[in-house]
Amino acid sequence: MRPPSVVIMEACASREPETAEVLSQHKFDRKSLEDYLSQHLPGFAAEPGTTLSVAQYRLGQSNPTFYLQKGIQAYVLRKKPPGSLLPKAHKIDREFKVQKALYSSGFPVPKPLLYCSDASIIGTEFYVMEHVQGRIFRDFTIPEVSPAERSAIYVAVIETLARLHSLNVQSLQLERYGRGAGYCKRQVSTWTKQYQAAAHQDIPAMNQLSDWLVKNLPDNDNEESLIHGDFKLDNIVFHPKESRVVAVLDWELSTIGHPLSDLAHLSLFYFWPRTVPMTNYSSYFQENIGIPSMEELISIYCHHRGIHSVLPNWNFFLALSYFKMAGIAQGVYSRYLLGNNASENSFLFADIVKPLAETGLQLSKRTFNIIQPQTDTTGHMFMQTRTGQEVLTRVKYFMKQHILPAEKEVIEFYVQNGNSMDKWKKPLVIDKLKEMAKAEGLWNLFLPAVSGLSQVDYALIAEETGKCFFAPEVFNCQAPDTGNMEVLHLYGSKDQKQQWLEPLLQGRITSCFCMTEPNVASSDATNIETSIQRDGDSYVINGKKWWSSGAGNPNCEIAIVMGRTENPSQSRHKQHSMILVPIDTPGVELIRPLSVFGFMDNLHGGHFEIHFKQVRVPATNLILGEGRGFEIAQGRLGPGRIHHCMRTVGLAERALQIMCERATQRVAFKKKLYAHEVVAHWIAESRIAIEQIRLLTLKAAFSIDTVGSAHAKKEIAMIKVAAPRTVCKIIDRAIQVCGGAGVSQDYPLANMYALIRTLRLADGPDEVHLSAIAGMELRDQAKGLVAKM
Repeated sequence: MRPPSVVIMEACASREPETAEVLSQHKFDRKSLEDYLSQHLPGFAAEPGTTLSVAQYRLGQSNPTFYLQKGIQAYVLRKKPPGSLLPKAHKIDREFKVQKALYSSGFPVPKPLLYCSDASIIGTEFYVMEHVQGRIFRDFTIPEVSPAERSAIYVAVIETLARLHSLNVQSLQLERYGRGAGYCKRQVSTWTKQYQAAAHQDIPAMNQLSDWLVKNLPDNDNEESLIHGDFKLDNIVFHPKESRVVAVLDWELSTIGHPLSDLAHLSLFYFWPRTVPMTNYSSYFQENIGIPSMEELISIYCHHRGIHSVLPNWNFFLALSYFKMAGIAQGVYSRYLLGNNASENSFLFADIVKPLAETGLQLSKRTFNIIQPQTDTTGHMFMQTRTGQEVLTRVKYFMKQHILPAEKEVIEFYVQNGNSMDKWKKPLVIDKLKEMAKAEGLWNLFLPAVSGLSQVDYALIAEETGKCFFAPEVFNCQAPDTGNMEVLHLYGSKDQKQQWLEPLLQGRITSCFCMTEPNVASSDATNIETSIQRDGDSYVINGKKWWSSGAGNPNCEIAIVMGRTENPSQSRHKQHSMILVPIDTPGVELIRPLSVFGFMDNLHGGHFEIHFKQVRVPATNLILGEGRGFEIAQGRLGPGRIHHCMRTVGLAERALQIMCERATQRVAFKKKLYAHEVVAHWIAESRIAIEQIRLLTLKAAFSIDTVGSAHAKKEIAMIKVAAPRTVCKIIDRAIQVCGGAGVSQDYPLANMYALIRTLRLADGPDEVHLSAIAGMELRDQAKGLVAKM
C-alpha cells in the first residue's frame, strides 16, 4: 500500500515529484551507469556537456525505481532490491519482457528501452524505460476532480483492464510467460509460502484464510489471460488533462492466469477495513461521489470482454486478493526489517496484515449475485453541478435585469457609428456592464480551471448568454479570446501566461487568432503557407492571414499566429507551429476588415486581413514547441467549437421567441399567423429541433468533461454541423414570419442569420466535419464499439 496523495508527474529541470535523494542502501555508481547508457541507449549521449542526475521514487514498496535526467531527456530505471530476496520475487527481466510485448501491441505501457543483465554496472540487473508524463492518483477517491471526471477515470481504468484481458497471449508471443491453467491453486500455494517465509508473528486469520482458499478453488481454474497482478489506480498514469490511461506501471507480478484475479484486486477497496490506519477508502466508495459501484464496473468489464456479468466464485477471488495483499504487506515489513525498503512508512505494514486477512475471511463467507445493473443514465448524465446551477441562476438574473434592457442602446450605438472613425469603439454601457459582472463574480465562466464549472455547467450558461449578441463579452467569455486564453492556459509557458494570459483573464486587453489564409484552402490546415523561421534568438514571420477576428478592437494587443516551421523529417501534421505576435510589432499590417453578408462585426473588433512582413519576435514567444501547432489547435478547437454551439442554442431560442411573438400579433387572410398550419408547423418543428441540438451539445460537453476533447471528436464534429444548420433554418422561418421587417434593422434576425451562416465555415466547413464523422463512424462500426442506445 501507498499513502494517499495526488501528484502530477512532469519532467522538470531538477527533480521529478515523488522523488528524493537515493537511499544509502540503494546507492550505485552513477558514473558507471552513465557510461553504460551512453554506449547502449540510443539518444542518451545526444546532449554533450550535460551530466546524469539520479533521484529515487519513495512511494514504491517493491523494486527500487529511479528517475534519471540527462539534459532534457528523462527516463525511469527499475532494478532489483539489494540483499536477501524472497523466492521468485523481483524478476525484473520479466517486467521488461512483458512491457516490450505490450508496447509492440499498442497497449499503454512506458516504452521499454534497454535491459542490462550485467550486475557489475550498478550492483544488480536493471532496465530503463521511457518517462511518461501524466497524472497518478494516490488517493483512490480522487477528491480534486469533478464527479463526472471521477466516474470517467474509473471507467477508463476498467476498460483498460478489459482490454488487457482480451489480448491474445499467442499473438504477444508470451505463451511461456506463465504456467496458465491451475493459476488459482498455484497462487494460494505461492502466497502461503511467501507469507510463511516473511512472517514475524503468528496470525491465525492468515492460516484460516489459506485453508479456506485451498478447499474452495474454483472449478474453472483454466482461464489463461495475461494478468497484471497488482492492477489498481495508483499503478496507472493518466493523460495530464483527459480521463485517459496513457500507461500502466509495475508489471512485477504479471503472469498468465485467471483474469478475475485482476478484477477482484481492483475491487477490493470497496471492502477496505476501517481498522487499517493508513486510509479509509470503504466509506468513500459507499458514498455517491462519482465513483461507479462495484456492480457497475463489473458490468462495464464484462460488456467489453463479451462475457456474462454473472461471475461464479466471485467471493473466492475477493478473498484471494486480500490474502495476497496481506502477504505483500508482510513482505514489505520483512524488507523493512532487513533495511532494503525504499519507503519511509514501511514499518506500518506490520499492523495491517491481520485486518486484511480478517476481511478476506469475511468476504469468503459472503454470497455475491453480480448482475448487470439496470441504470438510467439519461436522467443524470447532463445534470449541472450545484455550483453550475447557482451560477446559471445568477447569469439569468443579470441578463434579465441589466443586459437585455441595454440591448436597444447598444444596437443604436453601432447603427450610428457603423461608418464613422469610432466604429471599433464600444458603447460605455458595455464597459459598465463588464465591471458589474466582474464584481458579481460572473467572469471567465468558460475556463473550468478558473470558474470551477464543468463543460455541461457552462453549456447551459452559454446558451443563456447566446440570447444577446454582446452578452458573452460582458462576462469575458467572447470569441476569439476564450480560445486564445485556453491555449495559453493549457500550453503557455510561465512567462507567456504572466505577460498575456493574466491581462486577458482580467479583461484589460483582447486578442486575435490568425490561422486562415486568403491564398490557400485553409479547410485543409496543412496548406497554410505563412512561414515561421528561426533566426538566432528570434523567429521571423512572413505571410498573409484573413478572418482574424478581433484584430480591430482598440484593446487588441496580441495575436496567436499559426504558420509553417518546416521539418522534412516530420509528418505533414508536425510542420506547423503557433507563436505569439504583439499587434504593434513592426511588419504587422492590418489591411482591411471583412464584412459578413454586408454586416461589419464592430462589436468584437471585426474580421481582418493581416499581412506579416519580416515580423520578428523573440524565440520564447513560440508556444509549446516547433511542430506542435496541430496539437495546440485540437486542444483549442475542442471546447471552443462547442462554445459557439452552446451560444447558438440560445440564439435559436431568441429567434423562436421572435417568431412566436410575430405569429400571435399579425393577421393575414383573416386569421392570426399562428393559425395558419404552415406557421404552426414551423413553430413546432423549431421547438423539436432546438431540443435535439441542445441534447447533442450537452452530450458533447459531457464527453469533454469525462474523456477529454481528443476522445470527444465525433460528438464535437456532429454538433458543429448540426447546430448552425438547424439554427439557420429556424432563423429563416422567423424571417419568413416577420416578412419584410425580418430582413431589416428593426429585427436582429438578419444579423443573426449572417452570424450563424458563417459558423458553417468557421472552425472548419461542414463538409470537413462530415468526412471526419463518417471516418470515425466506420472505424467504430468495424471495431464493434457502437453501443446500443
